[in-house]
Amino acid sequence: MPKNSNTPGHSRLPKLNKLTKQHKIALAGVATLGAAALAFSAVPSDAGTTTSDAASSAKIAYSSEPIKGVKASVTDQLAGAGVKTEAIQAKADAKAKAAKAKADAAAKKKAAAEAAAKKKAEAARKAKEAASRSAERPKIETVAATTYANNLNGWINHALAIMKAKGIPGSYNGLYKNIMRESSGNPSAVNGWDVNAVNGTPSIGLLQVIQPTFNAYHVSGTSTNIYDPVANITAAANYAADKYGSIDNVNSAY
Repeated sequence: MPKNSNTPGHSRLPKLNKLTKQHKIALAGVATLGAAALAFSAVPSDAGTTTSDAASSAKIAYSSEPIKGVKASVTDQLAGAGVKTEAIQAKADAKAKAAKAKADAAAKKKAAAEAAAKKKAEAARKAKEAASRSAERPKIETVAATTYANNLNGWINHALAIMKAKGIPGSYNGLYKNIMRESSGNPSAVNGWDVNAVNGTPSIGLLQVIQPTFNAYHVSGTSTNIYDPVANITAAANYAADKYGSIDNVNSAY
């Protein structure tokens, strides 16, 4: 009789402490499948489908809708911020444009005022120059229109015009008679023998005037040369007006 190799206390299964890794995995898989089978048999077939569909739907609602909401909220916020930025920029641009328009208007107004002032000043200058020319024109025309002959008649008439302008009395006859008595109409006549000559100041010219008297009664606007006929006549007439009232009152040496 063969010897029984199964001794009491021993099992044909491998010992649990000697299970390999593959054995453990296999046992776990069997247990899991068994539990699933029990659960499936306990639930109706339509209930399983409904639960699966509900679970699937619940998962979609849970995972996607909040994300969409957050994304929309962020997009709205960004869009709102963009609109605000554009509004601020538009406001700043409008303000800058208004400021530029105001500055341009002020500059244009200033330029117009300066141009008007310059035009006014130029008009005033031209008016002043025109008035000055008008004032000078009669004098120039008078001088240009009046000429005197270089002889005794011309000298007397020239002297009378100056005497009239200066307010010195005298007539043509009063001048002529005294000139003929004193120098015979010679503007270069010099008396070298009378008392004046003895004193070193001889009588000179048409009306025989000494140098100190000529200097004292010289009429402005005439020559300072005592031999000049017109200057000699006007100085003598001025002296006679002071001493005798007029050259017309002089009938002898004076």
